[in-house]
Amino acid sequence: MKIGIAIEETWSFLHEIYAELQAHHTVSLFKRRAVGLPMFNQRLNEWLFTWDLRVFLQQNDVVFFEWASGLLAAATHLPKTCAIVTRLHRYEMYQWVDKINWDNVDAIILVSEAKRVEFTARFPQQAHKIVVIPEAVSVEKFTFQPKTWRGDLGTMCHLRPRKRVYETILGFYELCQTRDDFHLHIGGGGAEGFHEYPIALYHLVEKLNLQEKVTFYGNVPDPENWYHKLDLFIANGYSEGLQVSPMEAMAAGTYCISHWWDGADELLPESHLYYTERQMGELILDYAALPEAEKQAKIAALRQRVENQFNMAAISTAVRQVIEAAGR
Repeated sequence: MKIGIAIEETWSFLHEIYAELQAHHTVSLFKRRAVGLPMFNQRLNEWLFTWDLRVFLQQNDVVFFEWASGLLAAATHLPKTCAIVTRLHRYEMYQWVDKINWDNVDAIILVSEAKRVEFTARFPQQAHKIVVIPEAVSVEKFTFQPKTWRGDLGTMCHLRPRKRVYETILGFYELCQTRDDFHLHIGGGGAEGFHEYPIALYHLVEKLNLQEKVTFYGNVPDPENWYHKLDLFIANGYSEGLQVSPMEAMAAGTYCISHWWDGADELLPESHLYYTERQMGELILDYAALPEAEKQAKIAALRQRVENQFNMAAISTAVRQVIEAAGR
């Protein structure tokens, strides 16, 4: 089967799926051409893009759009010549879905049941095309190395308001009023369009006099090793698809708690979820007070949860099978 891959956003969630498809089929990647001419530059590039995308669709049995965004919107308004499968993660729901001709899409992969409910409410006539396949991580890459409790808390994300790192620091400050033996590790760099946010975080740490208790790492090139610094991971965002960084942390042997964003109960047991920063602190204190043997048992259970539900090997196969079914 000839399978085309169309992607212009991050490859962070695609590498293993791409390799899985390559192992079974002839796979090609769409590449946008661009020329620089002194006149008519934009018009010519738009024509080239439409021409190349049309040819790409004609040359493949099925094309997989890793993001339900601009490339998919363009493709679904061209004459239909092949099967089309897309995966919608999160942000596309709020920027792109109304620009896509969903009648020309054969299968829609959503990453959570919560996203199925949200998508179906907006496009009920497309409900029969939906397949829910969660995000996943490599359990081979993120090796299970739990450590003895030392009070190292952490989070990993792009530093933008949606991730609520500011509120995490405020909750951490309140937590330190109860116990003074915690340290907060913050991994991740700034995000485009939110350059003021990291600055606000640095200033907040200074104003709360937490410089000795909060460490910023910027972009982390080796997350599979970075998680081993932590005893407990905090996921405090308010909107997610099915967040991958907590999966990585759990796979690496770190306990995890999360704000109860819509769908968080598909990622973690309800006993790990909270709404307010006060409740966040209570969960941390409750876990810190457990005997070490109970901590280790809970960490092992989370690792098993990842292996059973979010294992990249199984998820890659599931995505491939959806693409193959559409191509047939």
